[in-house]
Amino acid sequence: MPPAFTLHPQLAGDSLPIGDLALSHLRLLNDAGFPWLLLIPRHPDISEIIELDEADRTLLMQEIAAASQALKALTGCDKLNVAALGNMVPQLHIHVIARFKGDPAWPKPVWGQVPARPYAEAVAADLISQLRRLLSIS
Repeated sequence: MPPAFTLHPQLAGDSLPIGDLALSHLRLLNDAGFPWLLLIPRHPDISEIIELDEADRTLLMQEIAAASQALKALTGCDKLNVAALGNMVPQLHIHVIARFKGDPAWPKPVWGQVPARPYAEAVAADLISQLRRLLSIS
């Protein structure tokens, strides 16, 4: 039997659950300064997109596009940053970040620019609810 999918503890600690897409577990990074989604394919022990088979790579791209469209629709952002870095957390995860020309890190990458500012509980709950609705996650 293959090993079960488990979420890396750092991803679990830094983000809030939204729900599951067909392939990926979707989360909201708990930083109100940047609307930021994480897609984590539910495959154990992989760190690179190339480790997914062709069908799952295609599905992942579709999920990235859907999450990106939902985030842009909700935020009206100027730019979407999409990245799969994995330098700090080896578990494959894709960042989808809404960027604004006036955000505190613009035009630089968001990493390490300003301290994370956790969401107010009601604000996070509302954003998660809207994302679930747009992405048809129950």
